Amino acid sequence: MAQTDAHALHPPTSTGLNTWKLGFWVFLSSETLFFGSFIATYMVYKSASVVGPFPTEILDIPLTSISTFVLLMSSLAVVVGLDGIQKGKRKQALAGLFTTVLLGALFLGFQAYEFTHFYHAGLTLQTNLFGSSFFILTGFHGAHVSIGIIWLFILFMDILRGPMVPEKHALQVEVAGLYWHFVDIVWIVIFTLIYLLA
Repeated sequence: MAQTDAHALHPPTSTGLNTWKLGFWVFLSSETLFFGSFIATYMVYKSASVVGPFPTEILDIPLTSISTFVLLMSSLAVVVGLDGIQKGKRKQALAGLFTTVLLGALFLGFQAYEFTHFYHAGLTLQTNLFGSSFFILTGFHGAHVSIGIIWLFILFMDILRGPMVPEKHALQVEVAGLYWHFVDIVWIVIFTLIYLLA
């Protein structure tokens, strides 16, 4: 009902779609090109290194599987938060958004641990082609996760400190949720190509 109200309050457009959502889909399309370029670069150079460490020697699949699961659960949490806003349930909305932020931060913690472990194992940005392409790709993704965490935390604080306005917050969290799901999907692709097919 709240989602319907949000659409009803939005001025009509030639496409019939909300301009915020339409613009954001265009933005995500450009982001897909960025990630596609980095992933393609990694796939080309991952086996071109002449010195180690090599992917099969250093990648920790069990650990990254756990962090991947954490990130997937954060996608579920943002859906719970959005559902709470649309139904006017403030506590559910706050719990969903806070859990998303918490799980996102936990994922970044896993990534920081992995980067530190790789550094001590001798793999840096300058070590070989695998290291360069790996750190650029996963670091770029980590930066996107960080942006998503800040964005969702701002929305969480906005609802926490003031009255929840379903017509406004539902659209804001829906757009932020689109971004968050995009970041999760990109990680699934990265996890599959880098870790599982290493």
